[in-house]
Amino acid sequence: MNDIEIANSVLKNNIVDIASKLSIDSDDLIMYGNYKAKINKEGNNKDSKLILVTAINPTPYGEGKTTVSIGLADAMSQLNKKVCLALREPSMGPVFGMKGGATGGGYSQVIPMEDINLHFTGDFAAIEMANNLLCAAIDNHIEKGNYLRFSKITFSRCLDVNDRSLRNVTTKYKTSFNITAASEVMALLCLAKDIDDLKYRLGNIIVGYNELDEEIYARDLKIEGALTVILKDAIKPNLVQTLEHTPAIIHGGPFANIAHGCNSVIATKYAKSYASYVVTEAGFGSDLGAEKFFDIKCRVSNMKPDAVVLVTTIKALKYNAKVSDKDILVSNPQKVEEGLCNLKIHIENLLKFNSNLVVCINKYNTDTNEEIDVVKNYLENENISYAVSTAYVDGGKGAITLAEEVLEKLDNDNIFNTLYNDTDTIYEKISKVSSNIYRSSNIEYSEEAKIKIDKLQKKGFGNLPICISKTQYSISDDPKSLGAPINNTLHVKDVKLYNGAGFITILTGNIMTMPGLPSNPNYEKIDYIDGKVVGLS
Repeated sequence: MNDIEIANSVLKNNIVDIASKLSIDSDDLIMYGNYKAKINKEGNNKDSKLILVTAINPTPYGEGKTTVSIGLADAMSQLNKKVCLALREPSMGPVFGMKGGATGGGYSQVIPMEDINLHFTGDFAAIEMANNLLCAAIDNHIEKGNYLRFSKITFSRCLDVNDRSLRNVTTKYKTSFNITAASEVMALLCLAKDIDDLKYRLGNIIVGYNELDEEIYARDLKIEGALTVILKDAIKPNLVQTLEHTPAIIHGGPFANIAHGCNSVIATKYAKSYASYVVTEAGFGSDLGAEKFFDIKCRVSNMKPDAVVLVTTIKALKYNAKVSDKDILVSNPQKVEEGLCNLKIHIENLLKFNSNLVVCINKYNTDTNEEIDVVKNYLENENISYAVSTAYVDGGKGAITLAEEVLEKLDNDNIFNTLYNDTDTIYEKISKVSSNIYRSSNIEYSEEAKIKIDKLQKKGFGNLPICISKTQYSISDDPKSLGAPINNTLHVKDVKLYNGAGFITILTGNIMTMPGLPSNPNYEKIDYIDGKVVGLS
């Protein structure tokens, strides 16, 4: 069976019964049918363990972070632990584009998978509406007299589909669209601590500049209250379940190659307030999602992970050794060994932040014992804890060994660090991330980027964390530089201030905030037949 057939073969438990596993009273739920609900209230638990799942650089074959995260939570539940997942919501751009669904796979999924992948509880739609109402308010203000004296608009519209034609459009003014997952409203909702903080952050969005180069804020348009009304339900986390009925809170969906790539602060806080163990995930490889989890989300929320799981696969290691697509399934222990250089860099990077690390070898049925032994031998020689997971085919029981390794790590004291200080300059922050994580020996700034950084520093925004936007496929900003391209050059092309979200985005390489569709988009496989959604994966 394919993923959606497996998901539909499982009898779902009523969401009230799932909530009861976390001691959430039914009165604290806002029901969306029988299998989805929003949580209306934070719990009282003060002593929980937070486990972050990340991965080496992603490949076209998929590394299975979400599958491992779900399998790990299910395994911990089988070990009688009070556990909750905290994951991001899928964007429909990738669902209909290249990736397909984003709810796990095989026997390690969250359900109802078609609902989660398609509209879910309407959070993305609310973010779109709030974002685009703000754009409409800017245009209306200018049309009705422009007493704020806009000379430049810096806030863009958004849409949750991949549509490259919207990268640059002209209405009455020249404008552009971001995909919703890359919008500042998405980013700030995911970093807001509560509804009041959400309203404050919405008001803090810089929407443009006047002729004196002074910032114009959303609050100057007196719109932050209306935006908060649109988002009053979207800010509440969503409760669903895994195939094995483990509670899962799914909320927020920023991309990690564009934004900070983590589920919402509120979702993680709620999960920690109800469960003894929380499994969460950061987007793409650890050079993107995990770094931003540590340096942005942990900094903002005053949370820290108690352990980190680094996912790798045999196919990914061979891909990083430049094995071709036609040979990727052919057993090749030597190429696996060559590809270990990428795994090595991610291990070294993560240990700079967090001392409790477990490597997960996410096993596919095409992997051979000889190939897996190459990875095991390397990790044993480096004294790195590891486990093999078969959660995709075996569900929670396939991740029991991984869960046991993680639980053992959680008994240790954990040394946690962020990479830079708030007081570092923007240039210093970029330098620390690029040299320590991307292994860059040089940074090239465009003239435009330097002008913007100098202006931000002079105006007092230099204390904000940075969110570096770069390709997910390499530790460098060149997607074709696989393996361990150390001593690379980081190319800083542009800089954007996301003042409402509370970070500065550093655009590198050729990253687009509105993706395009691939040659064979996933929407060609998706259909509605005999009352059922088909083709989601």
